[in-house]
Amino acid sequence: MINNSQIASIKARFGIIGNSPALLQAISVAEQVAATDMTVMITGESGSGKESFSKIIHQLSKRKHGQFIAVNCGAIPEGTIDSELFGHEKGSFTGALESRKGYFEVTDGGTIFLDEIGEMPLGTQARLLRVLENGEFLRVGSSKVQKTNVRVVAATNVNLLDAIEKGKFREDLFYRLASVPIYVPPLRERGDDIELLFRKFTTDFSESHHVKPITLTNEAKDLLKKQRFPGNIRQLKNLAEQISVLEMGDRIVDDSTLTYYIELNEPKLSTRIVKSDNYSNAESLNEREILYKILFDLKKDVTELKKILLKLIESGNDKAYDILNENMAIFQDIAPSNLSENAHKSNLALPSSENIISIDDADDEINSGSFPIILPEAFDENQTKAEDVTLSLEKQEKEIIIKALRKNKNKRKYAAQDLGISERTLYRKIKQYDLEDM
Repeated sequence: MINNSQIASIKARFGIIGNSPALLQAISVAEQVAATDMTVMITGESGSGKESFSKIIHQLSKRKHGQFIAVNCGAIPEGTIDSELFGHEKGSFTGALESRKGYFEVTDGGTIFLDEIGEMPLGTQARLLRVLENGEFLRVGSSKVQKTNVRVVAATNVNLLDAIEKGKFREDLFYRLASVPIYVPPLRERGDDIELLFRKFTTDFSESHHVKPITLTNEAKDLLKKQRFPGNIRQLKNLAEQISVLEMGDRIVDDSTLTYYIELNEPKLSTRIVKSDNYSNAESLNEREILYKILFDLKKDVTELKKILLKLIESGNDKAYDILNENMAIFQDIAPSNLSENAHKSNLALPSSENIISIDDADDEINSGSFPIILPEAFDENQTKAEDVTLSLEKQEKEIIIKALRKNKNKRKYAAQDLGISERTLYRKIKQYDLEDM
């Protein structure tokens, strides 16, 4: 194990940020194996920084004056990867207008980094095994054996043992490559390193663009460290730069603001705090998903309610007329043409069809702010009093507004975004329910 001063020197030289034990262990192993010519297998998730460790191994080795080439095996088509790695002779295939050296020939005396080696075709794997065992290879279209003295550092983000079982990776090649394994931990396993990296990225951005750097509150720091970051360092850097560009004002970011940017940065991925398995699925849904679910469930409830109300109108129930008159936007299809002769005896005044809003247009109305923010649970068949319906609507609407404001620390901009309405509509609702002093 190398000492702390050596590790600090390597971190400074190669721009590695962090102090997590797993990261320091990886640096220590890379430094120790660099002095040898052994092949190295670097494992870790995509975006965790595996290529940095291949550069450490090359630059600290006796091959540091030789060439270093990084090759992404997954990015090269199967039909050309042999030519890219081992070269080809003129006329060996269509388009081979001249002879060409491959990477193993070009990097003779240096280091080649084979990233995503689990994506390498089986035929190419056999050629690579021959290079590792004998230092020999053949150009495509040639029978002349070539020699090379190249150190191979490989990396993968997949489980190669599983790939071996599925017949997608050679077992003999695996054991030849994995002479010395190095594990690069994902960002979520690095604790306080997440905050250090975030600060590094925002500081770099502020220096490049001459703006005030972003500062996180303590709550925001805790929230940041609880994210899973499936994209690892790449994802964190994107988030840091996005906040640096878009956040205005004092540039102090709290936890509610950070939540907004996390969801904005990756809308299709899970960006919520890692929770215990004891939490139910409902508790893990965000506010918008709950609103949509209630809205769609309500369509079924309203259909049933229409049937009940129509029967009451047909029987001449006066209270039914009151409900219909006060909620015509919902009960649009219970119009005079649908009523019996008995029902027409009432003096009920119905609005014109031009002013009626269909429940099927609810999504548009939510966006415009003219539709209620939250709608009541399924009505009881005996609940026909208009005042009860109104109270139910207002009560649940008020509760969801309060919940959104508390969640966003009374920042009305973000509360409105969570509710899926405009800020103007939210201000009107706050005034309506006397919530201005919250």
